[in-house]
Amino acid sequence: MLRIHFTHEDLVRTTVAGAPDPLWEVVLSVIRLRERDRPPGYLPWVRAVRDGVRGSAGARLLSALAPRARYFPDFLTPHEAADGLAAGLEAVAGTPSRRLVAELRRLDALAPLPRFVAPLVRGERGALARLVDALREHDELAIAPCRDLVAQSVAADRARRARDLLSGGVPGLLDGLRPRARWTPPVLEVDYCEDRDLHLAGRGVVLVPSYFCRGNPVTLADPRRKPVLVYPICDEDRWSRLTPGDHRPLQALIGPTRTATLLAVRAPGTTTELARRVGTSPASISRHTCVLRDAGLIRSARCGGSVVHSLTRLGLTLLDRIS
Repeated sequence: MLRIHFTHEDLVRTTVAGAPDPLWEVVLSVIRLRERDRPPGYLPWVRAVRDGVRGSAGARLLSALAPRARYFPDFLTPHEAADGLAAGLEAVAGTPSRRLVAELRRLDALAPLPRFVAPLVRGERGALARLVDALREHDELAIAPCRDLVAQSVAADRARRARDLLSGGVPGLLDGLRPRARWTPPVLEVDYCEDRDLHLAGRGVVLVPSYFCRGNPVTLADPRRKPVLVYPICDEDRWSRLTPGDHRPLQALIGPTRTATLLAVRAPGTTTELARRVGTSPASISRHTCVLRDAGLIRSARCGGSVVHSLTRLGLTLLDRIS
């Protein structure tokens, strides 16, 4: 069990990440691709990307560095990646040699590394550059084809966390992580692969919703790093629930494109964003959102130069009951 100890200052500084962390998603998706017991919700993604990833130059290297074990190196998931993939890869490329070697030796003690990883274990900068290329390539092959759907799924989970925060403050937000974590003030108890304590000491923690995290939440091994808790989003927010083909009763009622539009609004978005998710034009989305708004299923509010659409309680109830 992981016990995360909060002070008052930590509660004030606890936040939810605004988007999926690109490098956590890369590393966790490497692990998901090798699983034999993966949930059905991942199968469309696996079928779509598996062959391309298998034939990639960096596949063996990433598989060695992210085994299905209780540890993988922290330098693969730097906090700079919160600012985007490019910033994260730059941070990986700048990993100090001493840290690189120490973390890889720790991994080697738990899951012996193959011989071809030896140049990286020795801290050779050329090997580190090849690792950065492998991370970038995996993002292109495995994440990019479904990036919008991953972002939409994570946004739906963030909407849940926002409701928890509004109704119960940060304690309500933390308590909403059940059943994989339990808030017993001032400690968040997390189901974990090892027994340890993490004292935040006034730094707070960033809760990072993840599409490719499965089972229990994960965190960094080094307690001196900026604290994060990466947790799996709710299964019902994954694309298996966001795919129009899974909602034939609703399609029969209001039509396939309008159904896809309503499903896309589970994660609030602008007209342009909804058009990209549904795969149609903004003009078409505008017509459908007008009908859905008149029916009381969505609401539309101007934000700057854009109009943001979101579900009403009636729309959410319809999706929950007919799905």
